[in-house]
Amino acid sequence: MPPASVAAFTDTYLPTVNGVSYTIQTWRDRWRDRGGTMDVVYPGSDAYDPDDGEYPVGSLPFPMYEGFRVGTPRVPGAVEDVDVVHAHTPFAVGLGGVRLARREELPLVTSYHTPTAEYADYLTSRPRVERGIERIAERYERWFLSQADAVVCPSEDARERAVGNVAVDTPAVVLSNGVDVEFFAPTDAAAFRERYGLPSGPLVGYTGRHGYEKNLAEFLRAAAGVDATVVVGGDGPARDDLETLAGELDLDARFLGFLPREELPAFYSALDAFVFPSPVETQGLVALEANACGTPVVAVDAGALSNTVDDGVTGYHYTHGDVDGCRDAIRRVLDDRASLAESCLARREQLSVEHAVERLSSLYADVVEKTQS
Repeated sequence: MPPASVAAFTDTYLPTVNGVSYTIQTWRDRWRDRGGTMDVVYPGSDAYDPDDGEYPVGSLPFPMYEGFRVGTPRVPGAVEDVDVVHAHTPFAVGLGGVRLARREELPLVTSYHTPTAEYADYLTSRPRVERGIERIAERYERWFLSQADAVVCPSEDARERAVGNVAVDTPAVVLSNGVDVEFFAPTDAAAFRERYGLPSGPLVGYTGRHGYEKNLAEFLRAAAGVDATVVVGGDGPARDDLETLAGELDLDARFLGFLPREELPAFYSALDAFVFPSPVETQGLVALEANACGTPVVAVDAGALSNTVDDGVTGYHYTHGDVDGCRDAIRRVLDDRASLAESCLARREQLSVEHAVERLSSLYADVVEKTQS
């Protein structure tokens, strides 16, 4: 029996590179490998030419969140004849997925990638207004998730957050986004170091979105007491403030800007420690990518990172807000780098996206069977 045909609706997609867009693209590629179709509906942009099976809808830039576009809840006719609708985000394009599922009486799967309330601080800097927006976002999220026949959560922490908003008879299942372990693997990083002028000696770093919610200033303050060069990849609204802080701390810090995906394995492999201070992650995919490359992680003991990183095996935790604790954890990882790296590599297959897509296939088959019965 061929795999279910799927229409994936998302409010964030290429050329924006983040955990959601990367996951959808990777799942789509693996679904094709299995002989199935997974079409993608996303906010269109002149910066990206759609591939076969990718359907842009009209959109406008969202001025308060760089790289994010506000799409329309339109349903392209080409995606109407599918077996399953999968809404990865709850905003306008995601609503298009809900519309399609209800109109055609199709099973609806939603993914709980990010709590909607966390976008409130991009809309206002006034605490009272922000709290009001958060309450509205939480009520809306509850309604959105209640429309689903199944909710996919990338970690147990995300499931615990979502479960109170899910209808009693709707399963909320933990299903890791998975990592392409063929791509994310240990590699010789000498050329990467030379290309970016990185010095010899220990490197500690991070790559990803430079959002204020990522708490990256805590990492920089902790690194000020460590004998290592700080290497930061990526970009975002907090970058200017982070560069200013690094200068004030007199850090040997290199901000590399956006890194092409093909350079990420070398970036991770070059690091002696990947530092991830964000307390708001629902999985923390970049931590798993670093581990797949043999690089241990210093992670805040909050959100999904409490479970994504196995303390003393794939890295070390520290308490959120404890700069000294973060500094100590970085030093522990540097001291134990060899043994931690060995443990990371021993767990690579457990992280694979193939394993994730196999479980996704079973979930789709379950919701199709329940809808048809």
